[in-house]
Amino acid sequence: MTHTAASGIAAFTFEMGVLKRLRRSGWWQVGVRDPESVAEHSLRVAQLAALLAAEEGADPARAAYLALWHDSQETRITDLPHTARPYVTKPDNVAVTRDQVAPLPAAAAATVVDAVTEFEAQQTPEARCARDADKLECLVQAVEYRHGGQAGVQEWIDSSYAALRTEVAKRVADAALSLSPMSWRDMSRQDMRGQDVSRQDTSRQG
Repeated sequence: MTHTAASGIAAFTFEMGVLKRLRRSGWWQVGVRDPESVAEHSLRVAQLAALLAAEEGADPARAAYLALWHDSQETRITDLPHTARPYVTKPDNVAVTRDQVAPLPAAAAATVVDAVTEFEAQQTPEARCARDADKLECLVQAVEYRHGGQAGVQEWIDSSYAALRTEVAKRVADAALSLSPMSWRDMSRQDMRGQDVSRQDTSRQG
């Protein structure tokens, strides 16, 4: 790899670091003073995309990869809340991505542009799982904020649920709406108790 190519990747990496500091701005409108960053959102979207794809019979790795890049353009266009839509022209995410990756070597640039293009086209099961993961993560985040006492998030829950397309995502959303964000701790305790009982039974048999 040439110095120019390596420098292009390094510079692009610094740009992607902006996502760690860029907040999901819509939550400010309901009073969340310190909402999650775009990077934090994207991580859980990628995780969810892989899980949804696995259950839908799609490629989990590809779905997660598409999800990783779905908001990467926001280093340049920021995270615009829905209330901004009547006043601004919707950015072309593929065009933004092409500008972002211009310093990258050809293979690296192509993999990012291809991922964003596939996600935006929504023609593959992996792209649909990634889009559903984006909406599902927003719903889950709203449930977490509501659990913490934040009022006014029902609009985010309703709009995110209405946008889901896969049956798996809808079922996960239904489950999330019925559970406490701390449910994973309860499930973990139950699993540990079950393991303790199993070990005791094994010990008695021995």
